[in-house]
Amino acid sequence: MKYELTKQDINTEPFMTKPPEFNRKTVVMRTDKTYKCEIINILELTELEKLFHLKILDDAERQMFDFRPGQFVMVEVPGFGEVPISISSSSNNKQYVELCIRKAGRVTDVLHRAKKGTRVGIRGPFGTSFPMEAMAGGDVLLVAGGLGLAPLRAPLFWVTEHRDQYQDVHVLYGCKKPDQMLFTYQYDQWQSVGGVNLHTIVEEPDENWTGKTGLITDLFNDIAIRPDHTHAVVCGPPVMFKFVCIHLDTLGIPMNRMFVSLERRMHCGMGKCCRCMVGSTFTCVDGPVFDYWSVLNLKEAI
Repeated sequence: MKYELTKQDINTEPFMTKPPEFNRKTVVMRTDKTYKCEIINILELTELEKLFHLKILDDAERQMFDFRPGQFVMVEVPGFGEVPISISSSSNNKQYVELCIRKAGRVTDVLHRAKKGTRVGIRGPFGTSFPMEAMAGGDVLLVAGGLGLAPLRAPLFWVTEHRDQYQDVHVLYGCKKPDQMLFTYQYDQWQSVGGVNLHTIVEEPDENWTGKTGLITDLFNDIAIRPDHTHAVVCGPPVMFKFVCIHLDTLGIPMNRMFVSLERRMHCGMGKCCRCMVGSTFTCVDGPVFDYWSVLNLKEAI
């Protein structure tokens, strides 16, 4: 009897469509799959940042695309190159992917000149994620500086959409100037609908600023932290990590329950170009999310 072998496509295997766990090394990533997308909406957040809504054109691929808070995608602009961008949308949103993009280079300059209807591609998702399930049952502290609020928006969506699984939720957000603050149109929604305690601060206030002035660590004086019941997530300029995490350490939060995102070190997403290397660690492969204890053991990580 002649047996005919069935041709198998690894990209259709069930495990390929599932998001990776916190340690992604046990999961094969779809590094070569490009999703063709259309920009369906653009929101101008500040002078340098815009929020793009990208719709995956193929209906089946749009439903298949899945990610976890903290992961990023490679955005490809044909003829110009590609750039790593953290995902800023809810992991439950199957209609479009939200990316907050700062105008900071060749590819992002082109994206900032793009209009609705422009076609781009995305690959991914890449990277480790924030362990949201491990945080369930306790308090969540999200600390963001400047553009760092963009990658923290995904875990914030997760917490508000699973609000009954978490206790107190605090968001501490600091910027240099008031006109640099992101997603200001959502602050009331996060507080009134999501039950989030939002605290903001700027270093250089203008004449219209009525909030607090100072460094982001000053906001810790406004909240009550239960060290044994708190997981902290920190994202922002690398210099901020050291001051914030040291402060969290003095408050008694264990370093293995502090998580930081080294998303600014992302490049190719696969550890091939070696530009993300920190010592012997590829942050594209082993990150961008690390617990703070691991970061302290990575020389020159921050």
